[in-house]
Amino acid sequence: MRIKTIILSAIAVLGMATPVFAKSKTTVNNTDNNVSPDTEKVAEHDLSVYGSSYTDGDKFDGLTRKVGFDRMIPPHALEVCYHKTTHIIFPAEIIYVDLGNENLVAGLADGAKNVLRVKSAFKRFKTETNLSVITDDGSYYVFNVKFAKEPLLLSIEMTDFLHDGEAVNRPNNAQEIYLEKLGSESPMLVKLIMKSIYKQNKREIKHIGSKRFGVQFLLKSIYTNNGLLYFHTELKNTSNIPFDVDFVSFKIVDKKVIKRTAMQEQVIEPLRAQNYVTVVHGKTSERTVFALEKFTIPDDKQLVIEIAEKEGGRHQSFVVENEDIVRANVIDELSIQ
Repeated sequence: MRIKTIILSAIAVLGMATPVFAKSKTTVNNTDNNVSPDTEKVAEHDLSVYGSSYTDGDKFDGLTRKVGFDRMIPPHALEVCYHKTTHIIFPAEIIYVDLGNENLVAGLADGAKNVLRVKSAFKRFKTETNLSVITDDGSYYVFNVKFAKEPLLLSIEMTDFLHDGEAVNRPNNAQEIYLEKLGSESPMLVKLIMKSIYKQNKREIKHIGSKRFGVQFLLKSIYTNNGLLYFHTELKNTSNIPFDVDFVSFKIVDKKVIKRTAMQEQVIEPLRAQNYVTVVHGKTSERTVFALEKFTIPDDKQLVIEIAEKEGGRHQSFVVENEDIVRANVIDELSIQ
């Protein structure tokens, strides 16, 4: 009898304790997950923007601001299939490609640095994926990709930020990708500066150039802005024979070179070029704007800018002194056209 009484008493104690334990456990879980009835409520703003089916999902710790649609770069729609290849032509060299998953295969077209070929890796896939591309001019492109038996568009030409016709809203690509070789300068601003220099076409330097064999190579102006130098050159061909450009080089060399001593050269590679041409036809002229990293020249050295003719002998070169570089015009960004 005594044993039965003890068992019944224990059951009664457990019965009273169980609800308290369950409530305590629930409280602990809510605390661990940082979830409270207030945080579970969806804000009216989110409902109006994302729709009535929107849920917060996992919660973030602390004060967290939701990324809105005004911060999103709208993606392009892209259809691909297995039996045909989709080609996308970009306005600049492709330097980065990311595929959303294994459903896609992509690569540069042979012999072309700005053409991307994309197709499905399988005969069919159901789940939509994405594709991201960064080009050498700092543009960022994003695509939402799905499978289609017969894609409507197989050859697509993209436009950049300056030419896509958008006047108010951010376009479908954003030139806000800062490239390491341009330092702290925006690729979009570099492009605008070079276009502006080329358009204004001012000759502010009149003593630097070379001329022979009916070909004249001139330095028209030097500008500087935010750690970069801009050289505006012109090649005039007054002969009847086209001038095929092999290369244009910028080299810092010693002023005095002792005989039988190797000349020490420091080659400076241009970062950008506006209107770089490969041929200047007879009786015509062409201008180019080069962007280079900022530099100065020691007193015992000089800058030599050379343009060489492919399979020809009408090479042209001229010398730029340090005093010409330090007198470079500062660009007023507000006046860029």
